[in-house]
Amino acid sequence: MNRRAFLASLASSLLPAAAASSGYIHTVRGRIRPAGPTLVHEHVLVDFIGADKVSRERYDPSEVFRVALPFLERLYAQGCRTFVDCTPAYLGRDPHLLRRLSERSRLHIVTNTGYYGAADDKFVPAHAYRETPEQLSQRWIREFKDGIEGTGIRPGIIKIGVDRGSLSDIDAKLVRSAALTHRATGLTIASHTGDGVAALEELKLLRDAGVSPSAFIWVHAQNEADLDLHARAAGGGAWVEFDGLSEKTAGKHVQLVKNMIARGYLHRTLLSHDAGWYHVGEPGGGSFRDYTYLFTDFVRALETAGVTKDQIEQILVGNPAEALGVRVRRA
Repeated sequence: MNRRAFLASLASSLLPAAAASSGYIHTVRGRIRPAGPTLVHEHVLVDFIGADKVSRERYDPSEVFRVALPFLERLYAQGCRTFVDCTPAYLGRDPHLLRRLSERSRLHIVTNTGYYGAADDKFVPAHAYRETPEQLSQRWIREFKDGIEGTGIRPGIIKIGVDRGSLSDIDAKLVRSAALTHRATGLTIASHTGDGVAALEELKLLRDAGVSPSAFIWVHAQNEADLDLHARAAGGGAWVEFDGLSEKTAGKHVQLVKNMIARGYLHRTLLSHDAGWYHVGEPGGGSFRDYTYLFTDFVRALETAGVTKDQIEQILVGNPAEALGVRVRRA
């Protein structure tokens, strides 16, 4: 079977046996069963102006739609069926725009709740410092129950972010808030995580709050050079996400995947590009990076390196379905 036929066969599968326990996911068009190959970490739009200045008045949604739609349509044509947009509140999240793009591209698009504490807390709103974890979590739980900003669109994950090293007070608060939100909603926690030290501290906070590591995605794990820390996190049940995938990083990403397979953690491995990025404030949104490399070339690179089609199917279909499934996972 050639690459295109193989990807077409994955796209046509609604729920593989490997993901039978995953239940359902929430997309910007509603609740669905997990469907087909999934990119777990991408972006349509970002605004790096900061939490105190971010506003939808800073961009034209119609222009963003025009720029982003062809990239999403090409992605669908390559066999992808589900796309997680990881732009959080106060960094450019726009659920209405995502729903329009989902309707036209036919992709299932997932948005998020939560706050992003990385980048030295530039994107953390002022009220997050004053409020308790319980108060913050109530904001996020309301978005899940009632929809985001009056749109009726519900988040499908909790997106947070923490910096490198030992967690700051605000980063630890965001993790505790995410734990409380997970226990009330069953949403998976995807955390931009600076390094392995931060990841292990996050996992300890979650366990202390009664949340299983299986409810946690270590985002940007490729930036941690110590492969033993990947194994420690996966061995405890966490999802280890290698994103930033591109032609330049392909060799490194192949080795990261092969290391996880060799250590017995294929079933905890996720892949994505962290691509797209209409940059608010740049003419025409700046340079928009394509989402298709995983499908056009990287699958072939994995096969050449000895990764089997069944293993690729698990990474692209089974693992995301299991990771994103909405259900409470207690420690």
